[in-house]
This record gives sequence, C-alpha cells and structure tokens, in this order.
Amino acid sequence: MSTPERAHGMDWDKLRIFQAVADAGSFTHAGEGLKLSQSAISRQIGALEEQLGVMLFHRHARGLILTEQGELLYRTARDMAAKVNTAEALLRANQDKPAGRLKIHATVGFGSTWLTTQMHEFITMYPEIDVSLVLSDNELDLGMREADVAIRMVMPRQPGLVQRHLLTVRSHVYASHTYIQKYGKPTSVEELDQHRLIIFGEDARAPVQDVNWLLREGNPDQNPRLVVLRVNNTYGIFRAVESGLGIASLPDYLAQQSTKIEVVLPEVNVRTTDVYFTYPEELRHSKRIAVFRDFLLRKVAETRF
Repeated sequence: MSTPERAHGMDWDKLRIFQAVADAGSFTHAGEGLKLSQSAISRQIGALEEQLGVMLFHRHARGLILTEQGELLYRTARDMAAKVNTAEALLRANQDKPAGRLKIHATVGFGSTWLTTQMHEFITMYPEIDVSLVLSDNELDLGMREADVAIRMVMPRQPGLVQRHLLTVRSHVYASHTYIQKYGKPTSVEELDQHRLIIFGEDARAPVQDVNWLLREGNPDQNPRLVVLRVNNTYGIFRAVESGLGIASLPDYLAQQSTKIEVVLPEVNVRTTDVYFTYPEELRHSKRIAVFRDFLLRKVAETRF
C-alpha cells in the first residue's frame, strides 16, 4: 500500500473516510460503500478527532450528526475531493488528447502552397500540438529526428521508416496568358524548341524525379532548348511562369491557384508524382502523428490534385 498523502498535516485517507461517513450518516453504511468494517471506520474517525482535538460527530442511536466543527471540515473535504476528481479527469483526458511537439517536413512547393493553407484548421482542432513546419527540398534525416514526419515526393529509401501513400500529384505544361500573347502557344512538343523554358536548377536537389522532362520531350536528338531561368524550387517556377517569363511543367494543384496561367499542350501525357507520408518506426504509436496523418488524408480527399 502506498504511503498516504498528507493535506495540511491530515491523512487524506481519513478525510475520505470522514466524508463518506458524513454522507452516509453511519459507520455501517459508510463501511459498506468503502468495503471496510464498521469497527475500522470507527477507529479512523476516532483517530481523526484525536488528531484535530475536536468532536466531528454527535453520536445518537438513530445515527451520526455533524458537529459545527464537523460541518466546517466536511465542506473543506468535499471541496478538496471535487478538485481531486477534476484533476484526475483532466489527467485522463490529457492522456487521450494529442499534445506535444510535431515537426513536419515538406517540399517548398507543396508546403508553401497547399500544406500551409490547411494548418489553420489542424491547429484549431488540436491546440495542444506545438506545430513546426520545415520547408526544404533537401531530405531531412527522420532517423536522427531532424523532423518527426515528412511529406515526400519520392518513395523513402531510408530504413526504419513507416510510409503511407498520401496522394498522386498530376502535372501539365503551363504558360501565362501574357506569354502566349507575346510568343504564341506551342501546338506540339517539338515546337518547344522555339519557346522559352523555365526549369529546375541543376545545382539544387529536385523534389521529384525527372523534374526537367520538358528538355527531352519530343527532342530525340537532345538538341539544346532555350532555358531562360533555372529556379531551385517549384513555387519559384510557378511565380516565374505566372509573370510571363516562360513555359514550365507545374503540378496542377499549384497552377489551379492562378487565373493568369493555362495549360498548353494538353495532349502531352500527364506526368504523375506519388507523394508519401512517412515517419520513424519508433513513433508508430504517437497520437499526434496519427491525428495529423488522418487529418491529411481527409483534406487530400477534399482536394483535386
């Protein structure tokens, strides 16, 4: 049996028994509720009265009646019991409530456009989760806890990770209305030889595989095409296309946010990229990761990618 807690020098178990006796009106009835004998209850109340130096009950043949001092102690004990019960309920609720730090890694393009717009709802739903969003096209080491979870555009190769397919991103070729007015619209992939292209910079880690496929599409001889700008993230490419600088391959979910650009070469095969939700094996039972995963799956189902 654990050592009893003390409340202002009083034994909490004795206070609990005292409250039960006051509620029941007799040692016998209180003992039934506490599964203690009538004599054990009586000894505990006697010891409490001796400790406090006051009588807590008037003993009558028909039962027990609280003295004035007993009434004062009863109100105090009842208030303490209510606070203890509230604290226990809060502790149980907090055990079930997702809380704590959640560091999320995503690519710059996906993270700065679609993902960040969903975070307001998630944080409102789970205010006890401390969210940190890291946007980078470099792959963080989840095993070393550089992040708790990652949303990746390539299948994770690192061992010890749990991965789940989250969505498939579709991409098309886009140009702005102003670009088309100035340079015309290509009618075939071969005509890209006469157009200005915006591509992903070779000196940066590409967030998806075969990111610069426009350089090779319809170009079997690999003749150099005019590249007017290299950008190291997808969102930067999107803004450059929107400005009218050139043509680029963009994910549909990103391009659909703009009224300034349109699909060119719609007959070209759609490029698809699988996106994965991944986290370390040791966090498999984390409630904050589980609720974030389920939230993402729900929001993905509501979005046209």
